[in-house]
Parts: sequence; C-alpha cells; structure tokens
Amino acid sequence: MADSSNLGATAGAAGASQPKAAPKPPNPVFKMMGLPNIRFKLPSRNWMIFFTVTGSFAGAIIYDRREKRRSQQKWCDLVAHIANEPLDVNQMRRKLTVYLAAPPGDGLRVARDHFKEYVKPILTAAALDYTVIEGRREGDVRASTAESIRKLRRKAGEQSSVVEEPSVESAVLDMRERMGIRDEPGAKGDLVIGRHTWKEYIRGLHEGWLGPLNPPLPPVADVPAIEPVEENMKDTAAGDHPSDDSQASPEQKTESEAKKEEKPSKPTGPAEAYISTADYPSAHLPSSLPQTFDSSVPIEFPHILGFLNTPIRMYRYLTQRHLAESIGSQVAALVLAADARSYRDESFSSDSELSSASVDSTPSPSGFEQQTVLEWEENEWHKSVRKRDEENPGKEREWLDDIVLDQRISTRMQRALLSPEDEARSQRLASQEEYILGQERPAPVAFWQRMWIKYGYGEDEETLRKKPILPTVDDEDSA
Repeated sequence: MADSSNLGATAGAAGASQPKAAPKPPNPVFKMMGLPNIRFKLPSRNWMIFFTVTGSFAGAIIYDRREKRRSQQKWCDLVAHIANEPLDVNQMRRKLTVYLAAPPGDGLRVARDHFKEYVKPILTAAALDYTVIEGRREGDVRASTAESIRKLRRKAGEQSSVVEEPSVESAVLDMRERMGIRDEPGAKGDLVIGRHTWKEYIRGLHEGWLGPLNPPLPPVADVPAIEPVEENMKDTAAGDHPSDDSQASPEQKTESEAKKEEKPSKPTGPAEAYISTADYPSAHLPSSLPQTFDSSVPIEFPHILGFLNTPIRMYRYLTQRHLAESIGSQVAALVLAADARSYRDESFSSDSELSSASVDSTPSPSGFEQQTVLEWEENEWHKSVRKRDEENPGKEREWLDDIVLDQRISTRMQRALLSPEDEARSQRLASQEEYILGQERPAPVAFWQRMWIKYGYGEDEETLRKKPILPTVDDEDSA
C-alpha cells in the first residue's frame, strides 16, 4: 500500500511539474489588421440551447413562408391566363363582390389585412375587378346587402315610394349605359370572409328578396300629456304668471339654453331590418327573383384573441401555408367559375364527392349547409360579443342568433367548386410540369441575380424589354 501511494504521488508531482503548452501564436494577417486572436471552439451549453431554440423557430418560419409563397403562386398561375384574354373596348371587366366585416372584438384593419394577404393576390393575377362591401359594426353588411338587392328590384320595375338620391355610382352607371358599355359576359360571384360576415350575408339576402321595398314605419313615440287650458287659466288668475326669460334666474337660463342647443343624436347602429325572420313563410317572392343566384364562397377567417390562447396563435403563425392552400383553392374556384353546385343538406359533408350534376338541388328543410359552414369559428369569438342588451334583450343579433333560412331562397344559392381538370392542372403546376396557359416557363434566375434585382439596382429582362429606347443628345446635336 505504501509503495502504491508513493508511486501515485510521484506521478502526480511529475504531471504537475510538466509545463503547459504555450498558446498558439495569432495569425500575423489578423495581427496586422488589428483583429484579436480568433480561436474556433464549440459554444457553451447555454449558447447551444439559445442557438437551437432560435434556429428552430427561425427555420420553421422560413419554411412556412416559402411553402406559403409556393402555394399562392400555384393558384395565381392557375388563373393567370384570364388576364391575357382579349376584351372588347365597350366591355367592363367581370366583377366580383367581396363582403368584409370587422371580426368580433377587433377592428376592420385585421379583416383588410387578411383579404390583402390571402385573397387579393389571386384576384390581381386574374385581372378581375371587385367591389368590397365593408362593415365596421354588427349589422352593417346585412344592411348593405339588403339595400343593394332592393336597388336591383326597383331597377327591375317594382313599385316603391322610396326616392333614390343621385350618387356618383348611379351617375357612372347612367353614363356607361348611354355610351353602350356593358359588362363582360360570364358568371359573377360573392366572396364572403368569415363566419360573422356569412351570417350577415345570409340575413341580408333574405331581407332583400323577401322584405318590402319601403322602410318600416317608425315606432310611435310617447307624446307628453298636454296641460288643460282651464288649469292654466286658474293658475294665471291666482297670480302665478308664466316664467319669462328676463325674470328667470341665471341657472334656469343656462339650462334652457342648453336644451335649445341640444340636437337629436344620429343613429349609431345600422338600419333596422325591413322584415323579421318569423315573417319569412308569409312573404311573397318578387317577380324579379332569379332562378339561381351567383355563386358564393365562404372564406375561413381564423381569429382568436386572449393571452391564454397564445399557443394556438403561435401554431397558426407557423402554419400559414395550410390556410393559404385552403383559401387559394376556394378563391380560384370562384374566379374560374367552371363548376358550381347547390348548397346541400348537412347530412352530406364532403365536397370532393359532389358536383353540380350529382347533387339534388332541393335539400330537405331539416338542415342546410349554409347553417353549418364555418361554424367552428364561433367558438373563438371574444366573450364581450356574446353580451346582449339588457334594456332590450329581444333585439336581433345577427352574430348570436341562429341562421334562419327560407327554402325558396336557400335552394337558389350555389357554391363554386374547382373542376377536376383545374384541380389536376393545379397539381401539375405545383410540380412544375406545366405553366400558365399559353405561356412558356421562363428560364431560372440565379439567386444572386434575384437579390440584385429585388434589393439592388438591377432590372429583370421583362422590364428592360418594355423600357423605351431614347436617342442620345450627342446624336441630335450632330444631326
């Protein structure tokens, strides 16, 4: 034991006596440049954790945005050939109608950003015109939709006591009619964003076609009781003279002046509905009612608020590619207008199994697809929206009340679908086996050249081809 301990001590002393290796001299090039001695080594444990977390998050964002751009580009290329179709000089471009409303508990800007990010690029690629009907409060979209339908009915010749005020839009339409300008032949459509907007759209559609053209009479206000003349004469005979402004106190004068200056407050909410949901069965159909309406497409609008819902919002932020794929297919179906089907009974649930030829156009009255579409969005609405008016609990709420349908209106609605040919072509576009109809795929551009064109001073070949060639000043002077 003693010998082994002595050997261990001798080895330890020998190891301690060995001098440490001298540090590697710095690179003379770095030394002349004034840079420190850079030694490559693995980062510490804390830095490894930091780089792993931030790198994974950044990689997830970069991958999602790349796939999102590819998906949007696929649907844009699918409809881009419409922009190259010739149009007569006396025709206006086919126009779609976009219904947009502020989400429950938030402002209109969020809905606008959703439209610009997912819907507008496809409409722009097809060079289609569109009209946006916006609603800042609950009921605005319903009132605007119903009023636009009532205008169509008045224009068709139905009698009404309402005198329409001249507007810029009506003046432009009259000018186009006199000049012989007409709309481009083709199917139009309605694009509704969000479950809350969809409920107002359905309510306004029924109100416009089933309701009257004249506004409802306002409720009779409570008239204050008039003081009898005899009592007033008795008070005057007893010596009680009516108060005069000259004899009134300053406080009474200020109160009377304030009452005079008060003006009736303007209505803050949308116009009252012309017809209630209970009066649908007794309403008569107008003569101008078409057999089928223009195709409509409900677009999903996932929007959730609250700090506790941060994980859900984070997941949706990292998976925007799935939302872009879903919205792009629906918008492309409305733009192409190649296939459509009637809204069916809710017992059928798969869109891929149905087409306009295989679906019965008279669904049963027990339940309709319009009532259940995008129903999952209601679970994410803010709780402040679900509070009803305590003073008037029976007041109609488009967002909270159930969708009430009339079979005469619901059976005329159609939903746009992608045809099997267009769906197959979209898959070929995704795999780069095909390009825009009538065009050849351009040659690939190097990465550094794309960055130079996008962030530098370079220009692509298409822009250079369109630039005019101007003669130099020296040539003009010499001539």
